[in-house]
Amino acid sequence: MESLNNILKKSLNKEFLSAIISNPREKGGIVKIKIRPVEHKDNILYQCEEHRNNQVFHHNLNEEEAAGYIGNAMQEFKQMQMETRKFRYQVLVSKKGKMTIQRRLQTGRFKEIDLSHNRKKHYILEEGKAVPFLQDLGVMTKEGEIVRTKFDKFRQINRFLEFIEDVLPELPKDREVTILDFGCGKSYLTFAIYYYLHELKGYDIRIIGLDLKTDVIYACNQLAKKYGYRKLKFMEGNIADYTGSDEVDMVVTLHACDTATDFALAKAVGWKAKVILSVPCCQHEVNRQIANETLAPLFSYGLIKERMAALVTDAMRAEYLKREGYDTQILEFIDMEHTPKNILIRAIYTGNKGKNTEAIRTCEEMLHIDPMLGRLLDQQNEEGEKGV
Repeated sequence: MESLNNILKKSLNKEFLSAIISNPREKGGIVKIKIRPVEHKDNILYQCEEHRNNQVFHHNLNEEEAAGYIGNAMQEFKQMQMETRKFRYQVLVSKKGKMTIQRRLQTGRFKEIDLSHNRKKHYILEEGKAVPFLQDLGVMTKEGEIVRTKFDKFRQINRFLEFIEDVLPELPKDREVTILDFGCGKSYLTFAIYYYLHELKGYDIRIIGLDLKTDVIYACNQLAKKYGYRKLKFMEGNIADYTGSDEVDMVVTLHACDTATDFALAKAVGWKAKVILSVPCCQHEVNRQIANETLAPLFSYGLIKERMAALVTDAMRAEYLKREGYDTQILEFIDMEHTPKNILIRAIYTGNKGKNTEAIRTCEEMLHIDPMLGRLLDQQNEEGEKGV
């Protein structure tokens, strides 16, 4: 197998298009690196865009420096996707440091890249390119222009697709991928997932959207038929009662209210879904429970208590998932100025159960809380042990 150093030597030239390095081994540092070519004084340099602590840092490197930079980065990250005019590369690094490199020929035509330093923000779903479901959902005009009052929604959709892009290595390409979207609502993001994975990336996927609103489900199914999205179905029903699938690859839950998020996460864990993407909403349960004598002065302020309870809820959810064998991160979904519900829980199933059971119990006792997700998972584990 060709080494990464040799590939970089061949690729860091006029053929190079882009690279994305993601999935860091350690938390708290750089979470993603994007690399693209830029023109500087008639020379081609490589702009490295580091994402760290909700900030972005840029620096430009020549070919030799960029090759060294990428090589060093792959000692700290688990995956990279790189594109040249001729090939697509996927680089995966195991926990033991073993590197696997997959190479595929480019298919179709690629868009010429912009080498300017201050280029316009690039979105996965591009401005100026008509996307049918965005038009019918009122986000885009027939000409492909973004409706001014819907630009935040457009950015939110693209931001979510960046999270999907990051987990592509976890999704199989040799079989149908099953995705469940619990609490899909008007389904902006459900349609975006299908369009991106099936139409743009060529995955064989089946997506089921579940929601309680009859009129919304009907409208979404009509749109899916209109676009010919044969494997995109919407169903009316409650998350807690859903039993329609035995094997699921990805579970998405976006703004499912209060404990509905917990039922969705518990379902995902029960299926051992490879990927979980959850944007929680309206965390009321822990707000009613949380109490601590030492922190009582802080909890006397309703707004402060509400926000602290929401953060505790999501942190505990992440810890429960970690306990059940998921590599879990809490990330910023969209800027706080656009929505206060801006936390996304991303969990990748590894099977390596966390050794945090005692720490979880300590937190529960200290704050006098008994979160729904903990109860649901404890019940699942008890039933599993009994062979139910």
